[in-house]
Amino acid sequence: MNNNGQIDFATVLASAVHDMKNSLCLLIQSIEDLGRTLKDQDSEVGEHFASAHYEAARLNTGLVQLLSLYRAGMNNMPINIDEHYVEDVVDEILAANESYINHKNITLNIEQEPDLMGYFDSDLVVLLLNDMLINSMRYSNKHILLRVFHNDQYLIFEVQDDGPGYPQSMLEANTATMHDFDLSQGRTGLGLFFARLIAQAHKAHDSVGSISLANGGNLGGSVFTLKIPV
Repeated sequence: MNNNGQIDFATVLASAVHDMKNSLCLLIQSIEDLGRTLKDQDSEVGEHFASAHYEAARLNTGLVQLLSLYRAGMNNMPINIDEHYVEDVVDEILAANESYINHKNITLNIEQEPDLMGYFDSDLVVLLLNDMLINSMRYSNKHILLRVFHNDQYLIFEVQDDGPGYPQSMLEANTATMHDFDLSQGRTGLGLFFARLIAQAHKAHDSVGSISLANGGNLGGSVFTLKIPV
């Protein structure tokens, strides 16, 4: 309660989201364990499993985003910048999505420069890229490309797929603020807003991190780009 004896709904909601997130993580772990026992079952079973895993992962990402945005609104969003090997980040993303990729027979190719390192918040960057990879897995036909490389003064992550590409509304929402999103339309753009929030929290010298959306790339579908200054 606040000083007036009223319930602070925002704080209660944040606490509830945190508890739901922890329970959902356990559920995802159970789904992955079940998936390993169903590895040799028929394709229909595998399809249902992959869909359950995908939706649970999406929900978990949404809860983490909601909790992080609440903390950002309270000026308490934890940003832990440290030096990390890019290979470790890629490995963590692959491990989190291995079950879905296998059951959906998606080909995920990795292109990364050797021995890449950078200063960034590994947890937030993994969360951001995992969300973008989940979207690509949903909309791609069968192929996804994850590229990581240095360009000028930036460490660049790209997620490409061979799907239909981003709709024009999402390309236009690329630079929108949270006030521009219409909650009544279902697709709020929360993921994009959160991704940009994470990117802009990374600064070096006079440069600030950024994200961008495009269509085309090597696979002809959507291209999501994260740039982190180094």
